Amino acid sequence: MVTFISWGLAKPESDNRPSYYPTSKPIARWWWFATDVQNSDIAHQLNWAKDMNFGGVEIAWVYPLHRFNRLYKQRHGIEYEVDSTAPEWLSVGWVEHVVFAKKYCDSIGLSCDFTFGSAWPIAGNIPEKFGTKVYGDTAFRQWLTFGWTWPQNQLVIDHLDSQAFHLFSQPIQDALKEPLKGTKSALFTDSWEIKMNSHMKIWTTGFEDKFRHRFGYDILPYMEQHLDSFPDVRYDYMMLLGDLVTDGFYKPYVDACQEMNAWSRVQCLASPTDILTTYSLVDIPETEAMLNNPEYSTIVSSSAVLSGKKMVSSESFTCLYGFPDTYLKRENTADLKLVVDALFAQGVNQHVYHGMPYNPKGCDSNLFFATTYFGPGGSLEPELPAFNTYVEKVSGYLQEGRTYTDVAVYIPYEDAVMKGALPPEQQRVWVWGEYELRYLNFPKEVDGYHPIWINRHFLEQAEFNGTQLEVGDARFNSMYIDVRYMDVRALRRLLTLAKAGLPVCLKQSPNQPGAVKDLAYDSLVTQLRMLPNVSDQFDEINPSKPLIKGASIPDYWCRVQPDGSQVLFIAQPKASNLTYPLTSGQSYMKASEFVEVTIHHQEKDHQVKLEFKPYQSLLLHLLPDGSIQSLDIHFVPKDPVIRPKELQKSFF
Repeated sequence: MVTFISWGLAKPESDNRPSYYPTSKPIARWWWFATDVQNSDIAHQLNWAKDMNFGGVEIAWVYPLHRFNRLYKQRHGIEYEVDSTAPEWLSVGWVEHVVFAKKYCDSIGLSCDFTFGSAWPIAGNIPEKFGTKVYGDTAFRQWLTFGWTWPQNQLVIDHLDSQAFHLFSQPIQDALKEPLKGTKSALFTDSWEIKMNSHMKIWTTGFEDKFRHRFGYDILPYMEQHLDSFPDVRYDYMMLLGDLVTDGFYKPYVDACQEMNAWSRVQCLASPTDILTTYSLVDIPETEAMLNNPEYSTIVSSSAVLSGKKMVSSESFTCLYGFPDTYLKRENTADLKLVVDALFAQGVNQHVYHGMPYNPKGCDSNLFFATTYFGPGGSLEPELPAFNTYVEKVSGYLQEGRTYTDVAVYIPYEDAVMKGALPPEQQRVWVWGEYELRYLNFPKEVDGYHPIWINRHFLEQAEFNGTQLEVGDARFNSMYIDVRYMDVRALRRLLTLAKAGLPVCLKQSPNQPGAVKDLAYDSLVTQLRMLPNVSDQFDEINPSKPLIKGASIPDYWCRVQPDGSQVLFIAQPKASNLTYPLTSGQSYMKASEFVEVTIHHQEKDHQVKLEFKPYQSLLLHLLPDGSIQSLDIHFVPKDPVIRPKELQKSFF
């Protein structure tokens, strides 16, 4: 029987949204260049952002405009002069402008966040002994060259040493005391961009002693012989490294935000940690696209579900068409909608656009070197208010309630650590190791079951209530595991849960990673395999029906609303499997696409023929009475301009 979907009116936002921001409107990252800053220009641009239907800004302090003088002259015919009028970093004059911006945002109803420091990665004027270290090179220094203080570069901190973080953070905490008054703000830090590859192993003072104490053997001979030749030893190295980075940087960062009465909004991307756990430490976990493919965001949204976090933000549209500034100011709104729909379907429910450069009134020539242009005079400006209304509406729905969950999938983090380097074709600047999980996808066998990643950390927190596995906001009916390696701690906990009755699909018998082996490991695997509720056949143990079934299921995300109904976002088919970089005009659609699926709702199967009109995704409301309504999220951008792909390899 075919179910006919009726039309429902878009309901207003309720009080069930997370309380971080006053609305679900997108935020603009706002680059303040180290140049002359005037309060009148600050007010002018904030008014523009308000008129464009942004909900707030994130002030990001970066380099002087002449820092990339040759780049801009070559690409855009713009030549910036050396500007000595910028207020000194963290000075009284600098603070006065930041305070004005925050108060003005409060006065016109915009949120105002700040980056924790200038540019990226985390760096400051600190003693050299607290800088980033790599094994075997005592002269190594990593310098921040994109910061406000350029040409005076700042030293990237040792992220394994909490004292280094505190030395970096204290001057910034002092300078932000006044700006952080008024409505509550979030403090943002960007993804991990520390030099770490097969030839450079991050290190810190006393690492070898901590390693010997924890694992009982000396790591130095392996470091001397090239660590990547010993995967089991490298695994032990990464386990300790992850703990030191967590204790030395991420936990102190969150603590500092709490001390300042601010939220922590963080990209843990590429940090040498088990990021599913690391993302759960912060208030607002943030993903990034398109420098990362949208599917990566399922790790971030899974962490949020498992830790009970209500918001998943995204640094959206970074280098949309290629690095650094391909087709800058000539972007297509339809292409942006394609990306934003892909991110919605991976669990993102708050967007931070990347971004909006500081431009004085009457000027639109200030540019950021690696971005999509959101500012006056760009190609997006005519459609921007309507596009932001669309983003606000869908974000509002996806912020309510909790994420629908069914099948927990064990994340192959141990596999990734044991593999080491990514294949050369998948490596880029700052992209090196399999442990980053940048190209991770769910197994096809669980398509339609709304899979969520899970790891050892959350298995240890989870409890089986007799029918479901409970952890955070998640309730799982079964667990799916297809990994070559599993930490013995995860295996022990999995065995306990399976003995309690948790249905487990174990596709293969895992091996133990690490150089120090637990002699009981093989016995634990055998015990697990012998349980009647454990099988290598998913259909034999899985007690539930898929939420969506079909020959070709578009990407989707589902939220359970406070009234028990479900809101199901189904992305336009073109939004599936997007890879960096997009082609200008990749979103172009001439006619509707139709997809036939079966939606399982209220114990019934509803056969539905979905129509995706040009550039449109769908938002379905699955009501408690068994009916299905289509909610109005209609926004049709103009047809995009189709251009050839121009991936830039150098910007100097």
